[in-house]
Amino acid sequence: MSTSTTFPSGAHVVQELPWRWKVQGNIFLIGGLGFMFDAWDVTLNGYLIPLLSREWHLDAGGAAWVGTSNLIGMAVGAFAWGSIADIVGRRKAFTLTLLIFSIFTVLGAASPDIAWFCIFRFLAGFGLGGCIPVDYALVGEFTPRKYRGRVLTGMDAWWPIGASLCGLVSALLISTVGNWRALMLVMVLPALLVFWVRRSVPESPLFLVRRGLRAEATAVINSLIARTGATVGPWRLPEAAEAPRLSPGRLGDQLTALWRYNWRVTLAAWSLFLTILLVYYGALTWMPSILVATGFAEAKAFLATAGMTAIGLVGVVVAALLVERVGRKWLLAITGPLSALSLVIFALVLDVPAAAQGWLLGFGFIVQVAIPVLYTYVSELYPTELRGTGFGWASTVSRVGAGLVPLIFGSLLWPYLGLPLTFGLTGLLVVVAVIWMARVAPETRGRDLL
Repeated sequence: MSTSTTFPSGAHVVQELPWRWKVQGNIFLIGGLGFMFDAWDVTLNGYLIPLLSREWHLDAGGAAWVGTSNLIGMAVGAFAWGSIADIVGRRKAFTLTLLIFSIFTVLGAASPDIAWFCIFRFLAGFGLGGCIPVDYALVGEFTPRKYRGRVLTGMDAWWPIGASLCGLVSALLISTVGNWRALMLVMVLPALLVFWVRRSVPESPLFLVRRGLRAEATAVINSLIARTGATVGPWRLPEAAEAPRLSPGRLGDQLTALWRYNWRVTLAAWSLFLTILLVYYGALTWMPSILVATGFAEAKAFLATAGMTAIGLVGVVVAALLVERVGRKWLLAITGPLSALSLVIFALVLDVPAAAQGWLLGFGFIVQVAIPVLYTYVSELYPTELRGTGFGWASTVSRVGAGLVPLIFGSLLWPYLGLPLTFGLTGLLVVVAVIWMARVAPETRGRDLL
């Protein structure tokens, strides 16, 4: 019998190691902090819009570019960095995304006018947009298979933490410093995280194995075995493969490879990201306006929206507890449509404030069960050489959808269809995506990463 069939592969060994907080847990914390800054920055747009509008006398159209330029940059960054991470490595890509984001956010604090501000926000978004797809590839490839679903699902807990911290820090700085530039200077913190990454995180062993970097892969895997205290017998590495070089043509090849790998799975990933996150971003963007238009006092509308996002932390915990027991597909099939349905009911009972607030909290809880499971599921659908690319392009689709939300929802749907029909239409899109997923995409619970 040949050694290739006698000994397990190095990639399999990594996925069967015991979980240790000082080893894989450290990487989870670093990846989670990157995700937290993503949430912080997206939430920051909402605080900057009224402040910049007052200082630079912006009309509604000009103010819209404060958020749109950032989201467009994130959309470009998501697909670019996902593909880059599949070529140059997860650790290097993660470090670069944090540096680019920090540098251009701090430069944005020195912007003399709205044009320069939007340029810097686009470039900062380009860096930060790559953070999530690279995060999930990096953390997922270090996490033991037994715990991967819970760990990747738990990553989303950093989103409500980041969003809440943004609100608290922004309120504190505005009340003390009174200047919007201070809000952006806080974003030098992700640059400090780079030093922790360089000191604490090795390159993904699965990436090294796929790239045929045998000596580096062996060193990382042996280190992980020693640090986790595992007892492992002989294992093997595959034959060396030719490492692709980074180029614009190669990035295009990565996108083509997604569809060649399995166009049905790729379509399922894109449609799930687009529809579920369209529901979430639509609610997040317009909920204060909806509540104020209904008669809520402004402060009460803001608090109700904050409650919707804060309760999401409970949803993430529930998702982490259920994702390995129920499976990815079943959770998405239930919570995706149910989140949209809760918004429809919310819209129908808006004239009963207590009931409306209850259903709004229900939506915030349910959608944050769905989103972390979605992130986990899509990151597991692709092999190692396409994982960053696959997640990155799916994230790009959702960011483009988020950028279109203000126009589609506020200008075309809500004024003509009313809230119940508008939320019902977006919910129908979710149902279509879920049905397609159920028909063509595999369940990934307990499966080795390829």
